[in-house]
Formats: sequence, C-alpha cells, structure tokens
Amino acid sequence: MTQYLLSVHGNEEEYAAVPEDQLPEMFAAVERFNEQLRTDGVWVFAGGLEGAETATVVDAQGDAPVFTDGPYLETKEHVGGFWIIEVPDLDAALKYAAAGSRACQGKVEVRPFQAEPPAEA
Repeated sequence: MTQYLLSVHGNEEEYAAVPEDQLPEMFAAVERFNEQLRTDGVWVFAGGLEGAETATVVDAQGDAPVFTDGPYLETKEHVGGFWIIEVPDLDAALKYAAAGSRACQGKVEVRPFQAEPPAEA
C-alpha cells in the first residue's frame, strides 16, 4: 500500500467565482467523498487550507531563521486543500482523485509519498 497526496489546486479568482448558494452543496459533496474514503478504508487525513495570503515561509538554513510573509511560490494558483489516502496503486489513487475533483469542483494533483528507507539491522 502506498500513501498518495491528492492536492486541490486553484486560484483566488476561481474560489471567488463560486456562487455563495452553491457552497453548501459543494461542502456536502466533499463530506460525502470524505465519508466514502473512510468507508473504503483508504482515509489517512484531509484538510482545507486558509488562503495563500496567510502563508509564511521559514528558511532556517542560515544562522538565524528568516520568516517571509506569503506563499513560497509566486504564482496565481495555490493548494487549497488536500487528502492523504492509502491505496494499492496509482490507478486507485487516480480513481479517488477524479471523485474528489468532482466533489470539490477543482483540479486535483496526485503524488505518491516516498517509500520509507529500510530500517538498519
């Protein structure tokens, strides 16, 4: 089994363009999707993120950490939320990503987590 990150990408204009009266339906669809993940036993974790303007980048590679307001990447599109699932293969992850995309009405990127290195004997 491999864990996959299903990240939802969008921009503030797209988020603002969703009519207020459609939000309850979209939130309900996401909750139904979350419940399906739990029922199928693939749920690990999920969360929605506040806007990119709330991000802070921390760089502690030097003598003292440097804190910079805003997201790391200077781009219009940002991660708005994510799911972490554990499934047998990429095909299964893509199936869930398609269902998640429909539920949240957004684009979903699928990336596997790196495998754990073997423990030293």
